[in-house]
Amino acid sequence: MPKQYRSIAGRELLYFTLAAFDACDALAETLVVISPDDVHFDAARFAPLRFAVRRCGGASRQASVKNGLDSLAQLGAADDDWVLVHDAARPGITPALIDSLISTLQCDEVGGILALPVADTLKRVDTAPGDRIARTESRNGLWQAQTPQMFRIGMLREAIAQAERAGHDLTDEASAIEWLGHAPRLVQGSLRNFKVTYPEDFALAEAILKLAL
Repeated sequence: MPKQYRSIAGRELLYFTLAAFDACDALAETLVVISPDDVHFDAARFAPLRFAVRRCGGASRQASVKNGLDSLAQLGAADDDWVLVHDAARPGITPALIDSLISTLQCDEVGGILALPVADTLKRVDTAPGDRIARTESRNGLWQAQTPQMFRIGMLREAIAQAERAGHDLTDEASAIEWLGHAPRLVQGSLRNFKVTYPEDFALAEAILKLAL
C-alpha cells in the first residue's frame, strides 16, 4: 500500500494533505498528480474537498511536477500564476503554514519554500559500510527544505526544462529555480510538517493529527 493511502487518525494520509489546501481561500483548486497505473486512488473518499486528478505521474519527482505543470496549463493556468508544489506524504501541513507562505511570497520576484534551520549536528560518512564518521559538517546557514514550494508556473516549467536538457534530475523545485540562477526565499516552516518516510513516522504523524482534531 503506497504510504499516501495508509490510514492514520481515521483518514487516509492524503486526506489531511488535501484538506489543508482546501481550507485556503487563496487557492483555486488542488491538482493531484498520480501514476497512470495507480489502483488505490478513490476520489469518493476525499469528498467534498476541492481537487482535480491527473494520471500523469512520471518516473521521478521532477517528471511528475513537469507533467503536473503541463496539465495546469491545459486547464487554463497562465505562466504568471503561482503554483504551490507539495509532497502528499506531508500530512502535517496546515492552512496557517500555507497562508504564511503565500502572504510572504505573493509579491516576491522569485518565490520560495517552507524550510527549517538545521538543528542537529551533521556527520559526514565517507567510508564503507557507512558506519564510521569521517568528519563533522558545520550546520551554520543550513536549512532543511520542506514543501509547499511556491513559484510562478512559467518560471518553474522553464527551470525544469533547462535542468532536463542538462541531464539533471533534481529533488525539489527550488533546485530547479536555482539552476536558472535565481535565489528562492526561505519561509519558516514547522516540525509538524515533516515527511512521512520511515515506518515509525506513521505513529508520529497520527499522534500529531489526532491532537489537531
